[in-house]
Amino acid sequence: MTGNAQSFNPGTNTMKENEFEGVYGRYSITRNDELEVQRYRLALLLCGVTFSAGLGQWLVLGPTWAWVWLLPMAIGLGLALQWIHIYLRPLHQALQLLWALGCLGAVLIALRVGTDTMLSTINAEPAWTWAIGPLFAALTGVGFKEFFCFGRPEAIGLTLLIPTALLGHLSGLMGGEVVMALLTSAALLLLVLALRKFGMDAAADVGDKSVFDYLSNQQASEAL
Repeated sequence: MTGNAQSFNPGTNTMKENEFEGVYGRYSITRNDELEVQRYRLALLLCGVTFSAGLGQWLVLGPTWAWVWLLPMAIGLGLALQWIHIYLRPLHQALQLLWALGCLGAVLIALRVGTDTMLSTINAEPAWTWAIGPLFAALTGVGFKEFFCFGRPEAIGLTLLIPTALLGHLSGLMGGEVVMALLTSAALLLLVLALRKFGMDAAADVGDKSVFDYLSNQQASEAL
């Protein structure tokens, strides 16, 4: 996503290590950028760990207390969406809106049927998936972004498996065991994706900041 600008200070032979050449000019990766990337990766890891743990507990002990993992999973995803770098602001805001709607839906289900039975209710009555579905749609959006930018196979798996599982459950075309298998696979792929990101250069996650600046200037000009 980025390329080293190989630029030099005027009159010297000292290269600026954190400077890159973008589509719309040069930009630098700042310490704040690196901290945002680190926070994004940790938030994504939290989401992956808790998603996997929740499904694991459901499979081993049943759904009664598996809902406990939904809270840190939603927090992790929300924080990841706060620090993720997406060029198109409307798309970024759409994912955040889906996250908020999914969290609200989860709260409404918990208030309606109780926390202990909310997951078993969703399992028994697929229509409730519409309430919590936006949360997983936001997670799917993160997976799509990661595949679009980096082409990671685990990201495309995550992007395809979650909507397939939810639509299969809603339509009744898939049994509970198949849906759980797809969701478990998606959770494990998310965990792999999150862990592999820690070996990447922070500049890759930041992307081409010149595009961000260009789009921000365009929006500012249109607002005048």
